[in-house]
Amino acid sequence: MKMNLASVIATFMMVFIVMTSAHSTEKRQYSGDGTYYNVGLGSCGKNHHNDHMVAALNAPQMKNSGNPNHNKLCDRRIRVTGPKGTVTVKVVDTCPGCEYGSVDLSPSSFKQIADLSDGRVKITWNWA
Repeated sequence: MKMNLASVIATFMMVFIVMTSAHSTEKRQYSGDGTYYNVGLGSCGKNHHNDHMVAALNAPQMKNSGNPNHNKLCDRRIRVTGPKGTVTVKVVDTCPGCEYGSVDLSPSSFKQIADLSDGRVKITWNWA
């Protein structure tokens, strides 16, 4: 089977685009508000506690559809940086009131990046 030059170039470009877009999504840094909440049964279908290093990802990025227990983002880890430091947490829930880029953390996780008395702080995060 012969492939002309245009077909080879088109195939190469498709592979390159798929490879670089998948890679850049993982490395991208997001920003928004960091808050904390009382952890319990999350949208991923598991119970967690306030002393666990877990988080609820904002609804626009969580993109729940159908059964949220089967969301591919459940149990993924993110690295969140705030005014006091950085913490790695597991996504176990959805924050319906959070805007794109924002993360709702367990109290023990929030303490790693800010004081609880701050309540809401500016954060950046990326997939760990």
